[in-house]
Amino acid sequence: MSARYLAFFGTVLMALLALPAILLAQGFAGLGSDAQGFSVPQRGTTLSFPRDHGAHPDFRIEWWYVTANLATEDGRPLGAQWTLFRSALAPQDQAGWSSRQIWIGHAAVTTADHHYVAERLARGGVGQAGVVTSPFEAWIDDWHMTSSSAGGIDPMAQIDLHATGQDFGYQLALTATKPFVLQGDRGYSVKSQAGQASYYYSQPFYEVKGTVSLGGLLVKVLGKAWLDREWSSQPLASDQTGWDWFSLHLASGEKVMAFRLRDSGEGYTSANWISADGQTTPLSSGDVTFEPLRSAKVNGKDIPVAWRVKIASKGLDITTKPLNDNAWMATSTPYWEGPISFDGSASGVGYLEMTGY
Repeated sequence: MSARYLAFFGTVLMALLALPAILLAQGFAGLGSDAQGFSVPQRGTTLSFPRDHGAHPDFRIEWWYVTANLATEDGRPLGAQWTLFRSALAPQDQAGWSSRQIWIGHAAVTTADHHYVAERLARGGVGQAGVVTSPFEAWIDDWHMTSSSAGGIDPMAQIDLHATGQDFGYQLALTATKPFVLQGDRGYSVKSQAGQASYYYSQPFYEVKGTVSLGGLLVKVLGKAWLDREWSSQPLASDQTGWDWFSLHLASGEKVMAFRLRDSGEGYTSANWISADGQTTPLSSGDVTFEPLRSAKVNGKDIPVAWRVKIASKGLDITTKPLNDNAWMATSTPYWEGPISFDGSASGVGYLEMTGY
């Protein structure tokens, strides 16, 4: 191996080994640390597409995040996740082998009795991972999120997802039936009483078809998916220790995004009610309440896996149930993420992500 390759891999290894210390600096995953020369979101900024489907290297952290509620031809439910994270180690990037961009990929498939997880790590600047907008593609190694949209259509209106891990893999085709949804105030999403924020938009109206491989057995699947795009440099306050985040597909065709950010006090909550035709009603902190109903021992931790979620102004009062209690993402920064179902004043399916436990 040449000296150049040795130097490169040594630099990557040092950066990746430093990540845990960086991630634990302030708030969950270091997301409460000072922005330190990075760009920060500004209220009133107009998001522009397809430009904002791409990377924002002047911001410290961002992600391309898809969760899918699927079912096999014989009706068995399962979930799939595909995520690409970009994290900048310094405000000013450098070209090629000296890039300060770290890329992390997460993929998972969840069934009623198993949770399959894989992680990929890469350094930016050398083509191993990245995002381009024309035509759109996000990738890390051989995992891909690729536009299949025809010319003149938003490149994220139709995308193909591919990932593989030990004993699992999937190839999914996603087709949007409605436009994107801007979260918060036209894409400016506040995350704390102190005003920390991110740019945040979603595509909750994907219909999905494709195949999932489990233990060498290939099965056809259909379902619904939700894309989240978010970027910031200090999205959390320094005392926020994690979050509980829900994406909900109501049987009525309506959608709900809701989260609680935990801190030393009452926490910060927010939600967005999305009508079946794509119209949004942002709900401020306090309009949504979360009550953990049941915990399970997961990876040696007590994790609240069943919840009551209420949005009084919309008459929503539901109880959620996980497909699999043990949907633990045993990655470099571990968290719980898995498909859920719910009933009560409304029924449907969705995804729950919980960090910081």
